[in-house]
Amino acid sequence: MGDTTLSQEEINALFNDAAASQGSTAPSGIDLTDNEKDTIGEVANISMGTAATTLFSLVNKKVEISTPVVSVSTWSDISEQYERPCVMVKIGYTKGLNGTNVLVLKENDVKIITDLMMGGDGSNTDGEIGELHLSAICEAMNQMMGSSATSLSSMLNKMVDISPPSADLIDMSESLDGAEIDDFLRGNFIKIEFKLLIGDLIDSKIMQLYPIELAKEMCGDITSTMENDTASTLDEAPAPAPAPAPAAAPAPEASPAPAQAAPPPQGAPMMGQPMMGQPMMAPPPQQQYNVQQAQFTSFTPGYVPTFSAENIDLIMDVPLEVTVELGRTHKSIHDILDFAPGTIIELNKIAGEPIDVLVNGKFVAKGEVVVIEEAFGIRITEIMK
Repeated sequence: MGDTTLSQEEINALFNDAAASQGSTAPSGIDLTDNEKDTIGEVANISMGTAATTLFSLVNKKVEISTPVVSVSTWSDISEQYERPCVMVKIGYTKGLNGTNVLVLKENDVKIITDLMMGGDGSNTDGEIGELHLSAICEAMNQMMGSSATSLSSMLNKMVDISPPSADLIDMSESLDGAEIDDFLRGNFIKIEFKLLIGDLIDSKIMQLYPIELAKEMCGDITSTMENDTASTLDEAPAPAPAPAPAAAPAPEASPAPAQAAPPPQGAPMMGQPMMGQPMMAPPPQQQYNVQQAQFTSFTPGYVPTFSAENIDLIMDVPLEVTVELGRTHKSIHDILDFAPGTIIELNKIAGEPIDVLVNGKFVAKGEVVVIEEAFGIRITEIMK
């Protein structure tokens, strides 16, 4: 026998070929046709258009999402093209569809969206992403994909519901071995890429990823819905009207006979006469009403109505809420979340300025703060008119 020992270079080459073949081969029999890609693109376009409207209400900025680009991709492909680290938001379908929907957003985009949702201007993007950012983007995606699920329900003609989303910060350059991601991301999957514009703050891209099986399921449901709608339309179409019968030849004209009043039908009474054997019914008597002109009390110029002590006593025991307002100020949600013991809040009152007294929310007087033993009090200095 000859020497069959393999060199180290040959062994490495065999392992590299096997790994490349395993990572690049799609599951047998699973792929998308051009028609299915167009269908998925149209579904994504309608769904994300609804989601953009929802995002606008959250950030109070103009939101634009471009026409999607659909392709079949792998994790290694998107890790080379996309900025890292990034935020991955996972949303599962709990009703109507089977599968998981994954959204991938850039780290800086998440910071801007979070700052806008907190009432900021989108410039507070310093520091690393924390739990606050992940919670805010989860809430945004929950509302966006919830409205998207409503659009899907209309297109698929069945109820579609989603699970609460979960968000994680990931480094796409790292190996997938041991990573807590869905199994479908380890092979071939559907990538839908959108261009995201939010005011003049974000000009970026987001990705939507889901399994090829889920895409095929949606295409099948849409095709079935369209076929059912077509069949219903054909069933409801009216039958063609029968052809009109040929017109009969006109009869020869006869000489006109003298007009005579038609006799009343047998048993019917003549106008103003009772039926034979029945008494005439008398009309019901009309009810008499006592109608007279309204009388109003005349008022002399300068008249001021007076109230008796008895009437005033009726409301003397009605409780009213008296509020003493030291001052007011306006803060954004971002500032309020930064409150801590020892935080000083500046009000719109100057030191020594009279404070306001309100009764049931109505400004009635001004006063100054006094101390009565161990309690605060208010001395009225001016009554508002």
